Amino acid sequence: MSTQIHIRSLAPDDYSAVARIFFCTVHEGTRTSYSYPQRLAWGGEAIDLDRWKARVEALYGFVAETDGEPIGFITIDRTGYVDLAFVLPSASGRGVGRTLLNAAEDWAKDNGATQLTTEASLVAHPFFQKRGWVVVEEDNVERKGVVLKRYKMQKDLA
Repeated sequence: MSTQIHIRSLAPDDYSAVARIFFCTVHEGTRTSYSYPQRLAWGGEAIDLDRWKARVEALYGFVAETDGEPIGFITIDRTGYVDLAFVLPSASGRGVGRTLLNAAEDWAKDNGATQLTTEASLVAHPFFQKRGWVVVEEDNVERKGVVLKRYKMQKDLA
């Protein structure tokens, strides 16, 4: 398998790959940080492809691939808000997240954003922090009656 990471724009047809990456990352990749009930509330019991199809159609972002297979994605809007950033657990530690974040940051700068913001999970928090993001506040979000801790974070763009 190639280790080269190819970044391309997110396309509406990516919805099933994005849904799979999200589902696997939430249920497998956050296992040490979130309980089973928390992962279930966050990621769901099964992948809802109709929901993901509609969601991806409304998003802008990037997909990371190796050998034509999607292994991660990131979404960003014109204000610099990073809504979703997920990498398959099997691709973790290979620079996929960093490469996606660099693409999103460059796009944000090119589109006039002066700051990046996100709500980072317990797992994503250290990743963002290593890349110059700072915690604005700790936050709790409720999903299906279950509380999940996260961090509101930002990075100023120079």
